[in-house]
Amino acid sequence: MVDFDHLLADTGRAVNELLDRMLPMHDDPEARLVEAMRYSTLNGGKRIRPFLVTSSARLFSVDQTCAHRVAAALEMIHCYSLVHDDLPAMDDDELRRGQPTCHVRFDDATAILAGDALLTRAFEVLGHPATHPDPRVRCDLVVEVAKAAGAEGMVGGQMLDLVAEHHALTMPEITRLQRMKTGMLIAVACEAGGILGKAPEPVRHALRAYAHDLGLAFQIVDDLLDVEGSPDEVGKQTGKDEAAGKATFVSLLGIDRARNQADMLADQAVQHLEVFEDKAEPLRDLARFVVNRRA
Repeated sequence: MVDFDHLLADTGRAVNELLDRMLPMHDDPEARLVEAMRYSTLNGGKRIRPFLVTSSARLFSVDQTCAHRVAAALEMIHCYSLVHDDLPAMDDDELRRGQPTCHVRFDDATAILAGDALLTRAFEVLGHPATHPDPRVRCDLVVEVAKAAGAEGMVGGQMLDLVAEHHALTMPEITRLQRMKTGMLIAVACEAGGILGKAPEPVRHALRAYAHDLGLAFQIVDDLLDVEGSPDEVGKQTGKDEAAGKATFVSLLGIDRARNQADMLADQAVQHLEVFEDKAEPLRDLARFVVNRRA
């Protein structure tokens, strides 16, 4: 059996190599844009979303070349969202993954354009025949990823996060915010393997249910790290939510209850994988990794 840490690292290396090829440098006048795109995607990261794509794809014996292309596309979307979230008009962060954020390293305008270019490049990759020979599968991928990334998903969640700076959210509102902002991209990453493998709806539903609980557990741990972690450990500024007076899982539940909730959600996520038996062990390992991580 392949060790989880090695499997996660191998996925990261494979996706990094693919991203490197998908975002080649050149000498044209707009090369600064490509440099900013590469800086924002190749500069570290846990690659959890790519791991979800490749691990779910293995459940259905999907060609890993196809899975890696989808994984790279989703990582581009994730990284674009971080670039835009870090802007002064949004979260105004100066540190990401232990390095200056894109707008600090370059400038605000270049960061905006780099995010725009990463988003559109991602959909170019998803729609390309090399991603899957069946055009229906490619269309399904495009539609599901667009829903997860748009106003009903990640972008809408970021809007709710801005609202939270001026409005005290309740627990159901925070849960909805994080399901949209973080959870839906995690969910589509997990379901992508089922889409690529043309899996029946009940099986795809099990993957979505797993990812839904995993995404909430992931965000609760993020909230805990914002309170308990250090910038050197986490790779970004900490304590910002508390300083801004934002309601979070930790501020509403307290540290101990929040940690217990994350553990409960991880256990619940794992239960959704019973239908896959031993083949889903990497996804079970990921649930444990998410709640025990320190960055």
